[in-house]
Amino acid sequence: MPVHLTDSLIYRNSWGTPELRALFDDVPRTRSWLEILAALAETQAQFGLIPPDAAQAVATTCRTVELDTVFFEEVRAGFEATNHSTLGLIRALQRRCPGDSGEWLYYGATVQDITDTWTALVLRRVREIVSHELKEIEANLSRLAAEHRDTVMAGRTHGQIGLPITFGFKAAIWATEVRRHRQRLVELAPRQNFGQLAGGVGSLSSLGPRALELQKSFLERLGLNAPAISWTTARDAQAEWFNLLALIASTADKIGHEVYNLQRPEIGEVSESFVTGTVGSITMPHKRNPEISEHLGTLARVIRHNASLIVESLVHDHERDGRSWKAEWAVLAETCLAVGKLLSLLRTLTGNLVIHADRMRANLEATGGFVLSEAVMLELAARIGKQSAHTLVYETAMHAHAAGRGLKEAILDNPQINAHLSTTEIESLFDYRQHTGQ
Repeated sequence: MPVHLTDSLIYRNSWGTPELRALFDDVPRTRSWLEILAALAETQAQFGLIPPDAAQAVATTCRTVELDTVFFEEVRAGFEATNHSTLGLIRALQRRCPGDSGEWLYYGATVQDITDTWTALVLRRVREIVSHELKEIEANLSRLAAEHRDTVMAGRTHGQIGLPITFGFKAAIWATEVRRHRQRLVELAPRQNFGQLAGGVGSLSSLGPRALELQKSFLERLGLNAPAISWTTARDAQAEWFNLLALIASTADKIGHEVYNLQRPEIGEVSESFVTGTVGSITMPHKRNPEISEHLGTLARVIRHNASLIVESLVHDHERDGRSWKAEWAVLAETCLAVGKLLSLLRTLTGNLVIHADRMRANLEATGGFVLSEAVMLELAARIGKQSAHTLVYETAMHAHAAGRGLKEAILDNPQINAHLSTTEIESLFDYRQHTGQ
């Protein structure tokens, strides 16, 4: 019975995607570990560290062993009996190796040599998926920016209407933020394309006199670079990855939160595309909830929390500290699955967002012209100075608010302002399209 939502047959596709789950499930992860062990044996034989025949037998066994229920039950029982992360796997494989070839399995390597190398390989694939999604999302946002460059709406600060903007301007800001995340992803990759093969304390003492050459050859077989030095206790690249995911997730959360607010019926300026059959509430049949936007926020919270946990992994005791790197085991898959789902949802949201331009205009009109107070003030400032103009427009606006009048009406009735601005000039200032800046 699943104990985590990512494993639930009912709910798992809300917490990850099949594409990413295929990287982290027991079978694909174990198959990848075994390929690493096969490459290790072949490389060690090449450098005369283990017998060639034994290496070939080990490699063949690793690549052909059936990863069925019986195998995983053996591995589980071995782990629980020894409380060692991979000894159960080693013994299950050894029993399947012909003759005594299993004696040379996993020779001179430690747990993190295999798991860290696998992490480097799997994150390379995750980065590819994330990069593709971000590219699609940026394209969606750029399209929205272009299509709505002249769609006037209210710009808001502190939750209140401020000045006119266009929806295209808002979407373009989102697009540039996503573009920076794409750049960060490219910049991060060279710091993550390193495998691990360093032995118990990172000294390579178990790998013979040509250990550094062996390490380089082994990792080249897997398409990875050799590190300058062991990173068993240096988890900064891992922490950087998680924090990049937190940045990406927070951008998605920001966009979702904006849609969530602008979809409120009393605002009604944008909305998620409605899918027939979607139910917002089992008690209130009329509801059309911003389900995607809400779930972006949920996933982002999980991702940000996990990023904070991984920063703790930067602090290690001596040359190995299980408290630190085992924390990565707990949240690596969960976080990558969550960001995959988050980006999939954001791509859907941005690709199908419904823009209600008429409602945007109506909300501007409903301000009674107060949203254009800056324009009046600046025009007046050219005649009487900025501070004096601010005071005059401020007092007029406050009196208009108290009297329930529109700003244009109050401005037209103010003789102090009329002395400097003509009726024609005042009328021209109350055209929203003229005040969306650059």
